[in-house]
Amino acid sequence: MDQKKKRPNQFLQASLLCFTYSSITYSGQNELINLSVEDLLNIEVVSVAKKAKSLNDSPAAIFVITQDDIKRIGATSVPEALRLAPGLDVARIDSNKWAISARGFNGRFANKLLVLIDGRSIYTRAFAGVYWENQDVMLEDIERIEVIRGPGATLWGANAVNGVINIITKHSADSQGGLLIAGGGTEELGFGAFRYGRQLSADTTARAYIRGFKRAENVRQSGDGAGDDGDKVQGGFRLDSQLSAQDSLTVQGDAYRSENNQNTVLPQRPPPYQNDFNETIDAFGGNLLIRQHHSFSSVSDYSIQAYYDFYERNEYFLKESRHTIDIDFQHRFALLDWNDMIWGAGYRYSHDDTYINDKNGFNKIRSSSRNDQLFSAFVQDEITLINDTLWLTVGSKFEHNDYSGFEAQPTARLMWVPHRQHRLWGAVSRAVRTPSRLDHDVDILGRVLPPQSPGTPPVAVTFKANPQFDSEQVISYELGYRTTIIDNVSIDFTAFYNDYSSLITVQTGSPIFNPAKGTMDLPNTFTNSTKGQTYGGEIATVWQMLDWWRWDVNYSLLKTVSESQNHTLDKSPQQSASVRSLITLRQDFDIDILFRYADSNKTVSIAGTTTVNDYVSMDIRLAWRPIRDLEISLVGQNLLTDRHLEYKQEFITKPTEIKRGMYGKLVWNF
Repeated sequence: MDQKKKRPNQFLQASLLCFTYSSITYSGQNELINLSVEDLLNIEVVSVAKKAKSLNDSPAAIFVITQDDIKRIGATSVPEALRLAPGLDVARIDSNKWAISARGFNGRFANKLLVLIDGRSIYTRAFAGVYWENQDVMLEDIERIEVIRGPGATLWGANAVNGVINIITKHSADSQGGLLIAGGGTEELGFGAFRYGRQLSADTTARAYIRGFKRAENVRQSGDGAGDDGDKVQGGFRLDSQLSAQDSLTVQGDAYRSENNQNTVLPQRPPPYQNDFNETIDAFGGNLLIRQHHSFSSVSDYSIQAYYDFYERNEYFLKESRHTIDIDFQHRFALLDWNDMIWGAGYRYSHDDTYINDKNGFNKIRSSSRNDQLFSAFVQDEITLINDTLWLTVGSKFEHNDYSGFEAQPTARLMWVPHRQHRLWGAVSRAVRTPSRLDHDVDILGRVLPPQSPGTPPVAVTFKANPQFDSEQVISYELGYRTTIIDNVSIDFTAFYNDYSSLITVQTGSPIFNPAKGTMDLPNTFTNSTKGQTYGGEIATVWQMLDWWRWDVNYSLLKTVSESQNHTLDKSPQQSASVRSLITLRQDFDIDILFRYADSNKTVSIAGTTTVNDYVSMDIRLAWRPIRDLEISLVGQNLLTDRHLEYKQEFITKPTEIKRGMYGKLVWNF
């Protein structure tokens, strides 16, 4: 069956809000290199305004990773695809864990980046971040990934502080027929997927998939095996139906199970003051989403979405299960000829059961079970000041959560088009990172320091939650410029300045001798007592050098200033860059090369501050299509060195170095 079969009532589909998809459909085997520079800037995005709008006219620092981008860098996971976006710090911790953030504050438990999959938030209230190893999407089903650097809180709410990642999958009408994937190599030991889509009726299409993989372990800095191998199986479905000329319905869901190994290091009071052992993290979960859209006219529509999400994680230190129910409504309409209004409201309920291992007698959680509610509403108006030349966008999100109470997150954005080839924009925004379970409820033993002299007790460094911990806040200022200076070159530049307040830090108390445990306890309590600033810029350039040869060059600069010795903002490289070359020598053969550079940076862990050295990596992909529906590719990753360190996790595990790898892949459409 033709995979590019046109979906019903395409005009209505193109007008959907943030939970619907662009009407642009690419054809052929080399979609990306066949797009002109102007086409790339006119790709429609929905994350900036919750409505379809060209990237070029969006007053935000947005970058789009297309399906062909993902394929042509040889990505095997979403985090690998995110390496293409400027302003994102994507660091691999080990074989299965990632640290991902925008504009600083990176870490395993990074908490200032909001991530969505088809409008479903994958943020967890456990630590206000993302378990990346739990999240998976069949990469071939992704239509595009929209990456916003800078606050997106006015539309998306708390925790969209430094950025928003919106992963948008294809309409099921665009994934008809069969797809079989198989591959394996040195690090990606084996992987495979099967997807099948069909038309159920004249107005209804559907698809279902199953995929799985097994990854090899990496190595320690000593050269020993890291014991971080793992595997995962996931399946899911999507159904799309055009109920009438005005109404459409989407139902989709996923379920997964994974087993990821790690070498765990936990502090203990008896010598040698830490316990080092191997364990398996067993995790499973799933989700179900329903979305309905109604169109009144080309300038007025509404959508309502509801989803249920569940996951459970079992490891030695932590056992957690979480259930989330979310309902969201939004309505767009043109109040006058010169403005475009959008407003909405939402409700989220989350229940968790959490167990903290307390064999050392220090760890505890104030309540093993908790119910949390979030009420929200937003309004945003795009006002045309001068037709086709000047637009002003103003709006705010209003939320009430059970941790910090009421929050308002406004923004004002201005877009100026002085000439067809030039776009200038500016924005001022406020955003907050609301507290998590970790901040409010969990006390942990961070480390045990051996006795400093004979007869003195060991020192137990503890970190204590604070039920009064409040939201972290930022006021962000951004300026952007886009241009196509000549027909085959585009430049997208953004400068930013972020002023943070009420940042998390620790207040160290006085040592207290604990006779029951035989230790000198040194308490550290979480507080909102520091400020800081980050500033810098990002540039993304596309040069279509020849019809069959394209270059992408990205560069990011990040400077940080912290006003507390107990808090460092310098958790991401000060400079990072990437250079990508896409070559289509013949219609059936591609050569794709990706160079990445990451500056040295600091990792702040319970054991102290560690510097991660700068590194350069290179990936190469060779792809051959002997017949139209069959592609065979060979991918080499991290080819310049046999291994390198990208990030040291803040807690539990030892540093793991990422090895050079190679894999082969076969993709058959039928």
